[in-house]
Amino acid sequence: MFVSFGPGDDVLHIGQFMQEEVEYNLIHLIVENGEALRLRTEENDLIFAHAAGRNSWLWLSPELAEERRRSLVRELAEMLEDRELPGVNGTPETGKLFADAYSKLTGKSHHVRMMMEAYHCPEVQLPHGFSGKLQQAGPGDIPLIAGYLAGFVQDCFGTESAPEDHLDYAAAVTESGKLRLWIDREQPVSMVNLAHQSARQARINEVFTPREFRKHGYASAAVAALCAELLSKGVTPMLYADAANPDSNKVYQSVGFKRTGSIVDLRFQ
Repeated sequence: MFVSFGPGDDVLHIGQFMQEEVEYNLIHLIVENGEALRLRTEENDLIFAHAAGRNSWLWLSPELAEERRRSLVRELAEMLEDRELPGVNGTPETGKLFADAYSKLTGKSHHVRMMMEAYHCPEVQLPHGFSGKLQQAGPGDIPLIAGYLAGFVQDCFGTESAPEDHLDYAAAVTESGKLRLWIDREQPVSMVNLAHQSARQARINEVFTPREFRKHGYASAAVAALCAELLSKGVTPMLYADAANPDSNKVYQSVGFKRTGSIVDLRFQ
């Protein structure tokens, strides 16, 4: 049986979930959305979260027996059969288990959009031999950030877009005070975004350096500086990295990020 839960529920503090909290960090953000669908079992061995228009996230306790895993997933898929789900994220085994069950009921097919590696940084290793400093982005940086975002989307998803397409988001993330630029010789050369902060972790994303500024350690320096700031406040930095991009994974590992597990991004069509 599934029951709803809200931000004040202790379900995200149970020991079993916290074993995989880094991999499932994004569930914290969805749970804060008052309009999101948030379901759990009474035994707290399954957590499902879905915000409209976004991929759903599904966690299953690693201690579940295989028969109960399959039974719970079938029951959940039947409950969600009439709900339009763009996709599902979870560990590769959990994601495929749900995608197979949902596809069987709805007739939809599914494919892997991306494999992501989850990392956390319990201790930062500040790089040496770099120049510049980390600085909070301001209103005058919005056009530049829009261009950086277009480049980021191209690198991550192979999708071309114009900087103008990203102006609204660039303005919003700049006004939030969370986006930082690495400045070298008074010129922005890299960006890093503090996407979301939960009680114990802070998720970093949208790390990008234009091609003409790469191979100078700017991304490493920017990420390391933000990690040092977060750790000084008692918050552990975490992020998701594209498993198909070994260069970005090496950057994160070089400043102290440790891999905790994999997450699959599955899409329905």
